[in-house]
Amino acid sequence: MLSQVPTQDACLSCGACCAYFRVSFYWAEGLAMPKHYTEPVNAVYSCMTGTNQKSPRCIALKGEIGQQVSCGMYEARSSSCKEVQIADEQCNKARKAHNMIAFIQVESFESTNDDDFDQVS
Repeated sequence: MLSQVPTQDACLSCGACCAYFRVSFYWAEGLAMPKHYTEPVNAVYSCMTGTNQKSPRCIALKGEIGQQVSCGMYEARSSSCKEVQIADEQCNKARKAHNMIAFIQVESFESTNDDDFDQVS
């Protein structure tokens, strides 16, 4: 299977998760969102409008999947949106569904031996 290392801003050229999953959350989270951005799932949960469809697409997703996207309410997004991380299982499942190459997770680490050195410019 092909894969690639994601960049820090990889989500801005993807958007697959916003058009693959039902984005559901505890109903009270929706109080901070525009009313037409949410719809009830049951007495306890709501979801983002557009995500409870056969072909889901979140109402807050702006742009073209796989090209350039953004979230129309990023700061007020739900906890379920915050749980999906670049290159995790959910991310790659959505990317695969949109015929996009999977990401591989790369562990980053901080250097432990440069405390006494000045930055080179």
